[in-house]
Amino acid sequence: MKHLFVLSLLFFLSVEAFCQQTAQATVNGKDAKTQISRHIYGQFSEHLGRSIYDGFWVPEGSNIPNKGRIRTDIVEALKKIHIPNLRWPGGCFADEYHWRDGIGLRTNRPKMVNTNWGGVVEDNSFGTNEFLDLCGMLNCEPYVSANVGSGTVEEMAKWVEYLNFDGESPMSALRKQNGHSKAYKVSFWGVGNESWGCGGNMTVDFYADQYKRYATYARDYPGAPLKRIASGANSDDYNWTEVAMKKIGTRMWGLSLHYYTVPTGNWGKKGSATNFDEKQYFSTMKNCLHMEELVTKHSAIMDKYDAAKKVALVVDEWGVWTDVEPGTNPGFLYQQNSMRDALIAGTTLNIFQNHADRVKMANLAQTVNVLQSLVLTQKDKMVLTPTYHVFDLYQVHQDATLLPITIQSPDFILDGEHIPAINASASRDSSGVVHISFVNLDATKKIAVSTVLQDVTWKTVQGRIVTSPKFNDYNSFEQSGKIKPTVFTGAKKQGEQLVAELPPLSVVVLTLKK
Repeated sequence: MKHLFVLSLLFFLSVEAFCQQTAQATVNGKDAKTQISRHIYGQFSEHLGRSIYDGFWVPEGSNIPNKGRIRTDIVEALKKIHIPNLRWPGGCFADEYHWRDGIGLRTNRPKMVNTNWGGVVEDNSFGTNEFLDLCGMLNCEPYVSANVGSGTVEEMAKWVEYLNFDGESPMSALRKQNGHSKAYKVSFWGVGNESWGCGGNMTVDFYADQYKRYATYARDYPGAPLKRIASGANSDDYNWTEVAMKKIGTRMWGLSLHYYTVPTGNWGKKGSATNFDEKQYFSTMKNCLHMEELVTKHSAIMDKYDAAKKVALVVDEWGVWTDVEPGTNPGFLYQQNSMRDALIAGTTLNIFQNHADRVKMANLAQTVNVLQSLVLTQKDKMVLTPTYHVFDLYQVHQDATLLPITIQSPDFILDGEHIPAINASASRDSSGVVHISFVNLDATKKIAVSTVLQDVTWKTVQGRIVTSPKFNDYNSFEQSGKIKPTVFTGAKKQGEQLVAELPPLSVVVLTLKK
């Protein structure tokens, strides 16, 4: 009987050891020299579905709290996480948008058909001045995407003049007539969007020449130097980056990259936002981790032509793209947001931060009611998604100094396939406080991470965590607080090492103070 007890105990301990996996990490405080741009945390709102209308922009006379029709509860939520910039008006919509249709008296603005997104009527009530008002309320920088696909060089040139010139000119007079005496001084300008696809189906050689034309006449006015962003590659189109860097070079501030995590890898049947099993969860995270390869390879091409890293890699569309919610307009791209989305957000932001020498701007698609949103609305109700809460945790990294981190992680294994279970990034802020972000992708196993901190002085550790028992848990309008940040107590100082026990399906940010 005694032998049976011992055997049972040994079996139990062996199971515990199997379930309790370990990872090793090293944070290098000595080689800290790269700043993590706050603009990595940028957002994107297109004239698409319920992003602007019935999202940011409420109907005339609405009883939803608003200021000049801009919904104030959304504004306050986004101010809390300090979003640094907002990209507008698209997306594909940008290349059919003519900015002069969206200024002046709203009753006089012409209507148009939004041919990209559902064929709905766009009434142009939310235009340039309204967008700049929104950015002012958010305390963020505007990022304007200009129309290259169906627009003209003159149209973009006059839009820049309208927004940025403070002297006497026809466009500055028009701006003043529309109620804004001072120039807005918008720095970030996209010269077209997805020019390889919905932005004109151009070849990269043709687009590079078009870029140079448009960029020439988009002038730098006094006090308003432009950061021109060229339309870059779709996913792994490395030839686009090669030719763009060769032909445009440092005549652009940034070159964009678009990549969406599609759960199934099949654009025809992408998979549900909430109704999925562990196999589809695994494939989603594997596809998410492909961002590391994309950023690495596109950056290497850019290094050939720009060793000084003057040109930013701007990942201005990223996130998970699933099938729309049942019963909703397929052209509106409305999807729920689960714990899986939070893990995608944490993982992707870790990748961007670890490549902060080249990735200096990124924009989650999209902010409200579209794709991987931070905020969902239903009439007067508002829900903060799990993705929002990750951006809340990670805001401590904005403009901090990157601390290089290396990890030896166990694998998350399913059906013979392997992906690293743990990913991370680390930074030191201006007051000397160190923050480390850990993500545990494993669906069932808690993992203990032992971290060596080189040239980092610290005494105390505190933490916050976003987690949930199931990867397809989400915040609904009936249960809006199911997933939210809580205090994390699973980290401690053990000798000179930091030891943290990460639950499965978790995003953790640790704060280390002297």
